[in-house]
Amino acid sequence: MFDSLKDKLSGFRKDVEETTEEKAEEAEAADAETADAAAAEETAESEPVETEAETAGTAEPEPEPEIESEPEPEPAASDEDGVESETDSESSSGNGGGFAQKAKSFARGEIIIEEQDVEDPLWELEMALLESDVEMSVASEMLEDIRNDLVGATRKFSAETGDVVEQALRDSLLSVISVGQFDFDQRVAEADKPLVIIFTGVNGVGKTTSIAKLARYFEERGYSSVMANGDTYRAGANQQIQEHANALDKKLIAHEQGGDPAAVIYDAVEYADAHDIDIVLGDTAGRLHTSEGLMDQLAKIGRVVDPDMTLFVDEAVAGQDAVQRAKEFDDAAEVDGSILTKADADSKGGAAISISHVTGKPILFLGTGQGYDDIEQFDPETMVERLLGEEEEE
Repeated sequence: MFDSLKDKLSGFRKDVEETTEEKAEEAEAADAETADAAAAEETAESEPVETEAETAGTAEPEPEPEIESEPEPEPAASDEDGVESETDSESSSGNGGGFAQKAKSFARGEIIIEEQDVEDPLWELEMALLESDVEMSVASEMLEDIRNDLVGATRKFSAETGDVVEQALRDSLLSVISVGQFDFDQRVAEADKPLVIIFTGVNGVGKTTSIAKLARYFEERGYSSVMANGDTYRAGANQQIQEHANALDKKLIAHEQGGDPAAVIYDAVEYADAHDIDIVLGDTAGRLHTSEGLMDQLAKIGRVVDPDMTLFVDEAVAGQDAVQRAKEFDDAAEVDGSILTKADADSKGGAAISISHVTGKPILFLGTGQGYDDIEQFDPETMVERLLGEEEEE
């Protein structure tokens, strides 16, 4: 799952590590040069002093006996020499300005990460994110977060450099995929019953199968449920959802093809209320945001039933298309969260990275196969661990 994106994120980390490694080698060489130059300068300064001392001892010391006899000027001269010596030393170590600072940082085992160190890796990462169908504004925000976190900071070198880059990636990923997250199980537990959940999205993305999976999910947590087929336009829709209901031993409320979807779901709510059923799972016709009639029907369901949650369903493999549809559906009929099906077949991960940020609504579940148990709650921390290679997948 998301293997391609995972590889590209790992590639960014390696690129920055290689850049800082080269920088460390340059700093090490520069440090050695500075040390050699300082040693040579010290030797050059010490030799002339000895020669002058010798010359002063042999060349007419008697004409100026008064200078030798005065005790104060010599300490003053000595102090002056000492100050000059320190100044010379500072001037010598200051040659190259930031160069010496970098050398000192390296001597402490530190690297100062500068903008030019990450520009090329960031550009490569941007291309990788866009190729992985991450929405452009999401990619831009991620890159800005990473740049701000890395540039200008002093970091311990070697293994810690990789850790710093990974932390920057982790923080950036979490900031874009955690938008709007809420505790789904807690909301279900605290809601008045029956809880009504409506599923919407285009045809063929797995809405009906997702309803069946959630019926199993709720059953495992001690909740009863009833299915309602509000997809009254599609031939064979009743048969498809009836097969799932039979397999799961669930009650299905359905009307004849062409009936009113709002009436079907209303009847399901009445049935649940009369039979102490906890949750109503309502299917709707697959629609595009441009299908005004179908969008009107969805709005009517909202007015008649007033669902507790409306979930948008799309395929993870749809990438940018899924992201745009999620935004359009949320604009047309506000959704509470998303389910991404076929996540197990998605190597890119663009939809999973982008949908929450673009809509401001969380991804709640990932479909990971055809079985009724092949659904998992979306957890941002787990997602990041998966993308950064920390999770051992079974």
